[in-house]
Amino acid sequence: MQLKDKKVLVTGADGFIGSHLVERLIDEGANVKAFAYYNSFNSWGWMDTFSKETLSKIEIFTGDVRDPNGVRTAMQGCDVVFHLAALIAIPYSYHSPDSYIDTNIKGTLNIVQAAKDLGVEKVLVTSTSEVYGTALYVPIDEKHPRQGQSPYSATKIGADHIAESFYRSFGVPVTIVRPFNTFGPRQSARAVIPTIITQLLAGKTEIKLGALHPTRDLLFVKDTANGFVEIAKSDSLIGEEVNIATHSEITIGDLAQKLINIINPAAKIVSDDIRLRPEKSEVERLFGSNQKIMQHTNWKQLYSLDEGLKQTIEWFSKPENLKQYKADIYNV
Repeated sequence: MQLKDKKVLVTGADGFIGSHLVERLIDEGANVKAFAYYNSFNSWGWMDTFSKETLSKIEIFTGDVRDPNGVRTAMQGCDVVFHLAALIAIPYSYHSPDSYIDTNIKGTLNIVQAAKDLGVEKVLVTSTSEVYGTALYVPIDEKHPRQGQSPYSATKIGADHIAESFYRSFGVPVTIVRPFNTFGPRQSARAVIPTIITQLLAGKTEIKLGALHPTRDLLFVKDTANGFVEIAKSDSLIGEEVNIATHSEITIGDLAQKLINIINPAAKIVSDDIRLRPEKSEVERLFGSNQKIMQHTNWKQLYSLDEGLKQTIEWFSKPENLKQYKADIYNV
């Protein structure tokens, strides 16, 4: 499938990955409809930072993926749906799991149900590497067991299975897209890289972090967005799950020290107990296989970790961007 001139809907278009995907789809020549979370401030999230020229190429729909009627309205006339809308913060899922079930599971059900009824050509449902939990073997391929180590990951496992069931039961053309640890400009403050960078740029010399030993497979957001596009183009991935990963890993401690060395070598890492996950909930190791995406698409990693971190630091260093983050507050 080629995306040029296709009518595509992106849910979660106001968020971190979603906003980058919207820009990538415009470059691809798609007719983009961006689904943003309705709010009384009329905020379109990160799309508010787009140029007038870019915004002129987007049809914006405000609603809530938890509302089946709004979802169905948004999907009318769409050829392809990229479903990214979700609640994603792991610590927040510990005390508000109901919200995650409503948004992540029921929201996904609304998407695939509407896709079935409307005859959408292709649906990409966004999963997460967190569904694998701590690696039982590496590299983690798509056959790795699922382990619900947080309410968040449990709801994403549930959403994946709902999507899969609609493919198997009704032939809905679903592909489950599983990005590993995406980072880059516009990422929310609850993620580790913005946490480190914002503390360093605020002049702090004691950088508060949780566990330092876990490893992560870090993927620059432009590579993630390109992965979505290439997966959408591939007809051999319908009914499949597919990782977007770099086939590498780095510890949180080594990552933090790398950023410290770039921004302020005098800074030190300090353990902050409030930032620690419960012991059995911590995902100790994520190291993803990208063999499947490489076999089925033209995707390849274009940004090294160092290049991605450089661009991310440059973006956060701009005062108009940094002011939107609160380095003094632990963002759950």
